[in-house]
Amino acid sequence: MFKEISFRRRLFVYIFSVFLAFTLIIIVFQFSREKKYRVNQLDNTLKNITQTIQNFISYNSLSQNNDFLLVDSLSKILPQPDIRITIINSHGLVLYDNFVDDFTLMKNHFYRPEVQESLYENFGTSIRKSATTGKEYYYYSRYFGEYFIRVAVVYNIEVKDFLRAEHMFLLFIAIIFLSIWIILDFITRKFAESITKLKDFVIKVRRDEDFDTNQDFPKDELGIIGNEIIHMYDNLIKTKDSLALEKEKLFNHLYVLNEGVAFFSNKKTKILTNNHFIQYLNIISNKLSVSAEDFFTIPEFNPIIDFIDKSIKENTLDIFDNLPGKEISINKSGKYFKIQCSIFNDKSFEIMITNITKLEKSRIIKQQMTSNISHELKTPITSIKGYLETIINEPDMEAGQQRHFIERADAQANRLTDLLNDIVILSKIEETGDFFAFSDLNVNEIIDDVLDDFQNILSEKNMKVELLMDEDIMVNGNLSLVLSIFRNLLENSINYAGTNCKIKIQIYREDDRFYYFSLSDNGIGIPDKHLSRIFERFYRIDSDRSRKLGGTGLGLAIVKNALALHKGEISVKNKEEGGIEFLFSLPKVE
Repeated sequence: MFKEISFRRRLFVYIFSVFLAFTLIIIVFQFSREKKYRVNQLDNTLKNITQTIQNFISYNSLSQNNDFLLVDSLSKILPQPDIRITIINSHGLVLYDNFVDDFTLMKNHFYRPEVQESLYENFGTSIRKSATTGKEYYYYSRYFGEYFIRVAVVYNIEVKDFLRAEHMFLLFIAIIFLSIWIILDFITRKFAESITKLKDFVIKVRRDEDFDTNQDFPKDELGIIGNEIIHMYDNLIKTKDSLALEKEKLFNHLYVLNEGVAFFSNKKTKILTNNHFIQYLNIISNKLSVSAEDFFTIPEFNPIIDFIDKSIKENTLDIFDNLPGKEISINKSGKYFKIQCSIFNDKSFEIMITNITKLEKSRIIKQQMTSNISHELKTPITSIKGYLETIINEPDMEAGQQRHFIERADAQANRLTDLLNDIVILSKIEETGDFFAFSDLNVNEIIDDVLDDFQNILSEKNMKVELLMDEDIMVNGNLSLVLSIFRNLLENSINYAGTNCKIKIQIYREDDRFYYFSLSDNGIGIPDKHLSRIFERFYRIDSDRSRKLGGTGLGLAIVKNALALHKGEISVKNKEEGGIEFLFSLPKVE
């Protein structure tokens, strides 16, 4: 297999071929011109001789006397030696030939080429071998009306050399040819240097190989073009790498977003989507397996679909300052979703599905909580206001009665304070949970602190607390919240279990991450119909009894939210032998 010829070599061959063809044309032309010149020169010499002979014949009236033998005397004085002179009448009969002794025996010469040509031209010439003498001659013939005068020279080496072009011209052409060869080689080498470097650059790019962007191109137009191409490609690669990095960031961002995001072309074909988009489509459509394109078949999205169809059909090329968009909300299977759609300038579009269940439920809870707080605050405030107004309106009231009213107002004020404190704690957990500081806590020490606070009421109600766990149980959590968990659970059992009861606290299971606690009592328990709601805010099984005992209705809600902040869980059940049992988990120290 032949090796591929380089561009420089091909360029050299192309230019050299053109130059060679041009040179050959010049040589052929010059040879032809030179030979024609020499032939003309010989023809002019022979023409002068024929004219001299004609003048001699006319002057001596040889034609009228039909005596051409006197031409012998003329042939002897001609400056050119060995000139053959032949006189032929108009019918081809030879009247005289100085090279033939008995010319009367010569054949008819009317059809000799040179004679025939001279009939129609000013003169006729030919190179041929003489049938009479057997020698090769260069013939020149002229017709003078009554006869032909033909002169001839022997076509020997001397005549051939005379008619041959000069060889010095070839030497001159050869020198010029060699010079042009060298110049062409230099020019094509310089010209092809940039092309070769660009070719190597393209091959390396195609093979995805490393290349040096600092190429040393020649200082010419091609070199400038080469430098600019490599510079632009280098910038293109940098831009491509930057876009690839940004694209990767975008993909990574899409896949970690909690929102479901999908991009579609103006033909409603998927361009890009993330997992959450498909997951949310599954929930909303109640189907286990859907694709991104199934969005346009789900009835819940009809308002968005109609908006997309209308936007795509609008034949407008305007560049939007604000992208057209539409937003709807969907409530499906107890979850709330916000669907947003934006149309881009090329009629492609983005659809984003956001799970707003937590926000929506938080809004509903806050709305309910606001209503409940208003209701809960109204009772103690009304009581305090009533007691104070009674004291003010009856200045003669007995001191004992007055003191009773003041004590009742103080009790309601304390209840109001407890309620506000619980509301503050609950709000902090929900709104600023990430700002609670966590540390390693000893559970036994926390329980001991809580029991110290409840020691008097435990004694009054003849209740006992049994702690069944090791003394070195450590959890990772916020001190005030873990304290609040055990305080509220113990307080709940103390207030509602009854007298002469026993409260038991133990660890019933553990794994690599959590301790699982049980806090139970053997009291009256809770009716089963209330178990699913006791962790709701302000939910009371017996409102009057709860208020009399000073409960705010937020204790167990605080427990549930505090445990959720610690990634733990809580559940409640009635024991078969009587009483209630709370099961909850707290994280171990890592």
